[in-house]
Amino acid sequence: MFKAILLLFVIFLRQILIYGLEKYILMLWRGDYMLKRFEVTYFKNFANRIILDFTDVRDYRFNTCCIKDNLLNKIIIYGRNAVGKSNIGLALFDITTHLADKNVSPGLYDHYLNADSSSDFAEFRYDFQFEQIGISYVYRKTAVNSLVYEELSIDGNKIFTYNFLKRKGDFTGLTAYVPSLNFEFREGNLSVLRYIVNNSKIEDIKPLSWLVRFVSNMLWFRSLDENRYIGYKTDSLDYLRFIFEKSNMKEFEKFLHKSGVDETLIAMENPSGEKVLYFNKKKPLPFLKTASNGTKALYTLFYWLKTSNELSLLFIDEFDAYYHVELSETIVKMLETQQNYQTILTSHNTNLLSNRIMRPDCYFILTPDKLVSFANATDRELREGHNLEKLYVSGEFDE
Repeated sequence: MFKAILLLFVIFLRQILIYGLEKYILMLWRGDYMLKRFEVTYFKNFANRIILDFTDVRDYRFNTCCIKDNLLNKIIIYGRNAVGKSNIGLALFDITTHLADKNVSPGLYDHYLNADSSSDFAEFRYDFQFEQIGISYVYRKTAVNSLVYEELSIDGNKIFTYNFLKRKGDFTGLTAYVPSLNFEFREGNLSVLRYIVNNSKIEDIKPLSWLVRFVSNMLWFRSLDENRYIGYKTDSLDYLRFIFEKSNMKEFEKFLHKSGVDETLIAMENPSGEKVLYFNKKKPLPFLKTASNGTKALYTLFYWLKTSNELSLLFIDEFDAYYHVELSETIVKMLETQQNYQTILTSHNTNLLSNRIMRPDCYFILTPDKLVSFANATDRELREGHNLEKLYVSGEFDE
C-alpha cells in the first residue's frame, strides 16, 4: 500500500516538473473536447454549403488510430487545383480571429466573401463535443473583423442569439448560468461568447471556457511558406532561435536523419555575434541559405510539433509539397501517433491513398460543391483490400 502511494506521488511530482502546477491542474480538469462538425457558406470560393462531418465514422477494423472517441481524428483532403483546399482551412480557422488573441498572418483573409454570391455575409457553424455535452456555435461575418450575428446552443437548448446590426439579442437561456452578467454590448464587434467567458467565473461556464480554450489551441500553417500561420501563438519570434535551446538542435538532427536527410548540424556565431545554424561540413554551410525547400519544411514542422504542447486541432496546408513519397508517409504515420489533437492535412500526393496508411472514411475529396469522404463518394463498398489510389485516378470518386 505504501509503495503504491509513493509511486502515485512520484508520478504526480514528475507531471508537475514536466508541465508546471497550473498546467497540470488544467489538464486534469478540462476533460475531452473535440470538433464534431463544421459548416461554411459564402466564404471565399464556397458559394455552396461545405460540410466536414467528423462523426461520419465507418466500422473499419483497420487503422483505428485515425479515430478517437468515435470521431475522425486524422484526415487528408484531396482535390483539384483552385477548388478551395487552402480555403477550407482558412474557413475552419476563422473562429480564431474573434475568439482568441492569436497570430493571423497578414493577407490570408483578403477577399473574404464569395464573389459569385449575392449574400453580404459568410456563415460558419461549429459543433463541439465537451465530455458528454454538445455545443453548437453559429456566427456570420461580412469581413474577417465584422461580426453581424452570433448564436450558441448547449445540448440543443438555445443559450443566446445576438444581432450586431440591430444591437438586440436573446439571453434567456444564459441567465441560468450567469444571471448577474450585464448583457448590454457597446464595444463594436466584440464577440458575445468571448465577452461571456471573459466576464464569468470559469466554474459557472466550464463548457464555454473550454470551447474558447480549444479555439486558442488550434494551429494552421503551410509547408509552402516559412512560418506563415494562424492561431496557437501571439507571435513566433523564437522560430529561428529555439533551435539553440536545450537539446533542440540534436533532436532536430535526429528528426532529419529519421526523415532521410543525413546531415549533422552545428551552431556558429556570425560577424555580429548572433548564433546561426550551419550544416557541419569542412566548409560549414548556413542552413537557411543552403537547405532544400523540403528540409526547411521539415524545420517548420519540427518547430511547431516541438513548441505546441497543448494542440487541440492541427491543419497543415500542402503538408508534403516538398517531400519525397516515403517521407510523406513517414510524417503521416508520425502524426497518427499523436492522439491528443485532431489533424487535417491537404495534399496532391496520391501515393498516400492507401488503406495501409489510413482508411476510406478519413480520405476526403473537395469539389466546388461539397467535401465528401471516399467512403461516401462511391456506391462501391470499400474494403481493406481495395487500391484507393487506383480507384481515385480512374475516376471512381468523380461526381
